[in-house]
Amino acid sequence: MQITNYTQGKQRFSAESNIHYRYSSADNLINNLDDLTKMILHHQNQQRPRLKTLQEYYKGNNENILVDKRRREDHLADNRATHNFAKYVSQFIQGYMVGVPIKTSYPNDGVDEHLRDINRYNDADEHNSDLVLDQSIYGRAYELIYRNQQDEVKFTALSVMETFVIYDDTVEFNPIAAVRYVSKHFEEETTVHLYTNREERIYSFDSSRNLKLKEELHRHYDGIPVIEYENNKYRQGDFEDVLTLIDLYDSAQSDTANYMQDLNDAMLKITGYLDLDTEEAKKQKDANIILLQPEQSTEGKFSDVDAEYIYKQYDVGGTEAYKDRVFNNILLFTSIPNLLDDTSTNQQSGEAIKMKLFALSQKRATKERLFKKSLRDRYRIIDNILRVASEGSFDVNEISITFTENLPSMIAKDIEWFSKMGGELSNQTMLENLPFIENAQEEIELIEEENKLNQELYGFPAHELEEDDDDGEQ
Repeated sequence: MQITNYTQGKQRFSAESNIHYRYSSADNLINNLDDLTKMILHHQNQQRPRLKTLQEYYKGNNENILVDKRRREDHLADNRATHNFAKYVSQFIQGYMVGVPIKTSYPNDGVDEHLRDINRYNDADEHNSDLVLDQSIYGRAYELIYRNQQDEVKFTALSVMETFVIYDDTVEFNPIAAVRYVSKHFEEETTVHLYTNREERIYSFDSSRNLKLKEELHRHYDGIPVIEYENNKYRQGDFEDVLTLIDLYDSAQSDTANYMQDLNDAMLKITGYLDLDTEEAKKQKDANIILLQPEQSTEGKFSDVDAEYIYKQYDVGGTEAYKDRVFNNILLFTSIPNLLDDTSTNQQSGEAIKMKLFALSQKRATKERLFKKSLRDRYRIIDNILRVASEGSFDVNEISITFTENLPSMIAKDIEWFSKMGGELSNQTMLENLPFIENAQEEIELIEEENKLNQELYGFPAHELEEDDDDGEQ
């Protein structure tokens, strides 16, 4: 078992907070439950704090600005303004990647229909969107594939706070087991599920850190039913490396708010001899007025009396430029285009928008490759389940998986240019470019069936019927 110790130092997260768990084999792990216990405790103590921090930033509970002591003097304003860049970044990427649902198709019509049915009763579009969001926040996501009591193939997302996959110690880095531990709010005992390619073993995990086998269920999935979806090679979240910049922006905006409030509560300075007691001065200040009576000397001259507020001078230009620089750096290092710049409000061509999204497109390509890899693992497990249940089989490599960028629609201009150049498009190509069409071939078949029906009823296809109606003829 490869678990080492590192000192966190000045890093926000230690190296231990995001390691992969590796072991020789699932059988050896089952025979050495002490090592499994160490992994669970390590995940709880070393990995969950990082995941929890990322979750809190996504929820807008930015820890540095909310927890740290900022103003030493009690009479000074201490505003704590949080800015939810984390949610903005993750939801932007989620919408960009799967705002248009992922399309899957299979060359065999029967298998294709079966896979679409599985996706429909599992709400695959929403499920995939949740996985992409978890990937963006935590750098990883997990799903469990199982067969329920109604003999349906189901898949569901698992919490990253209580799930991890164990890989072998070879260069192939194959998954050999997965762990899901569920803590109960009103019970001290934790239930641990250990998944292998042959079985699911359920343990109780008590306060004494002892694993006790409760149940053993045989699952003939021929694969680990828990699939890990990695966001990138290092399993980093999309906003993880700009947390310090988010803290700087929170601090700068909070200081600006504090300055504005401190200016209203600025200290009053009175210069000159004045017979004014403290209580009287407070009353005048609360009334937003002050009356100063100069003293007269024996020579008949009046002394100089002056009153002014003392406050820190505010460099508006420098401060706002600093905040703009931090704001732009956050977007730059997360590959998110700045939608507040002047060019974003103007009508732009599709190519111009693509250039603004170039950096995000590079990140998207990496995320898509990793997502497709895990998605094929999902369908590989589904294929194994169907084969065991004698409900058919299919070749996972034949499944076509298509991601569509969720961009402002500029396709009309491209088609207009293409048509002017004398180009023609097939119905299938045009249907495939419509985001609300899930399967172009299925739509073509429906059109052919309608035409055939109208041919039998009216003697001509449906499209001719519509043209006649437009001309006012029957």
